[in-house]
Amino acid sequence: MSASYDKNTAQAQSNETQKVVDEFNALDTDAKLAWFYLVYKKMGDSVTPAAPAATDPELAPLLLGKYYDLSDEEQLNIMRDIVNRKDTEYSRAYGAIKENNQLLVWYAWAVAMGDKVVDLPATYKPSQAINDLLSQIEGLEFEEQISIFRTIADEMGYTDVKPIETQAQTGKTPSL
Repeated sequence: MSASYDKNTAQAQSNETQKVVDEFNALDTDAKLAWFYLVYKKMGDSVTPAAPAATDPELAPLLLGKYYDLSDEEQLNIMRDIVNRKDTEYSRAYGAIKENNQLLVWYAWAVAMGDKVVDLPATYKPSQAINDLLSQIEGLEFEEQISIFRTIADEMGYTDVKPIETQAQTGKTPSL
């Protein structure tokens, strides 16, 4: 198992995909939530979850269990906290799981919106920025889309876990 994973290195590596991530990051909190919901509404079958064999719903019982019992306002506040990387119980639970499971959380929430999860207001109209981002993502190859989704999902939630330094960074070899 490799210890070279670095959360500070975005998965969206091409200029085009990084541009989409940057434009997403420029949105306000509620616009980000709306964009994520609309992406899953339009493209859910192809996004669900990014790699089914690499997800495990049991890793997120707080997010995929207890969360559903909360009021609409509590659910919305939790989503906002996750997007804003606040240090809360739910944001920590989200930040503790890997990108594929993070995408599974957003997918499960999108599927349950209007039923067990707070929904967009019926009168909601997406901004031009959200529509532009939706168009951009639809025009990309599947691998690029997933790269963007993983990058965005990974940049949310709270964690104080730091990546393990590599041998190149420390100058030390592993000892047994």
